[in-house]
Amino acid sequence: MPEDETRQKSLAMVVMSGDMDKLFGAFIIATGAAAMGMEVTMFFTFWGLRAIKKNVSTGKTLFGKMLGMMYGGDITKANPSKFSFGGMGRWMFGKMMGNHNVSKLIELRDLAVTLGVNMYGCQMSMDVMEIPQDAFIEGVKEPVGVGFFLMKAQDADIQLFI
Repeated sequence: MPEDETRQKSLAMVVMSGDMDKLFGAFIIATGAAAMGMEVTMFFTFWGLRAIKKNVSTGKTLFGKMLGMMYGGDITKANPSKFSFGGMGRWMFGKMMGNHNVSKLIELRDLAVTLGVNMYGCQMSMDVMEIPQDAFIEGVKEPVGVGFFLMKAQDADIQLFI
């Protein structure tokens, strides 16, 4: 058997958006790839950090605390990229998805952890946004820089930016 056929396939994904619909896409793809036996690396940066954050306050400086308040919350506070309607869109889409037996976003994230998806926070974004490692859910690996992610992406069979 040629070497390429025995090597574990892999997916490397940057998650920059914290929008509900984009996070759904990211976690559906990640869990699908992991279920197929692929090694999955998700690199969360800037607004995407919400997806791996607990519902805790963050920030040490005035600006950090303000950012934590304005964009606070966890994955359950993610609004759709369109039709947010001040939070009504999140509720509406939640109802519609529930009616079609679609898993909740938090359930997809938990499934990703269970399936062994490698989730990393971007150290630079965490520093800028004043989000410490202990603000993340269990299962998130130690933060890394872009160089680490680029090494993973360079060798991956599939690279995505969401």
